[in-house]
Amino acid sequence: MPFGKRIGKPKLFHSKLIVPPLPGMTADDYAVYASYRPSPGGGYYGTLKVVRKTDNRLLFPFAGAPSLGPFPTKHEGVAAAEAVAHSIVEGDITNPEL
Repeated sequence: MPFGKRIGKPKLFHSKLIVPPLPGMTADDYAVYASYRPSPGGGYYGTLKVVRKTDNRLLFPFAGAPSLGPFPTKHEGVAAAEAVAHSIVEGDITNPEL
């Protein structure tokens, strides 16, 4: 190899494949992860992640997404997160964000 010639670093992970945006047709086309986290001042906040599986697009949380809570019990926090997830999924099926 001649002096001064550089070779690139080996790639351990290739970039993600670009998937064209595809709308979800049914609720099965979405992954919903609803849980809770404790609040420092007492109570519980619902946590939520909604992903459209057809193109792996994260629908929630987004920048500026509202916090879910605080609620007095864990179950109320999870129930609130599931209710928000249901409305997000139904809204995306009706009017997909592509």
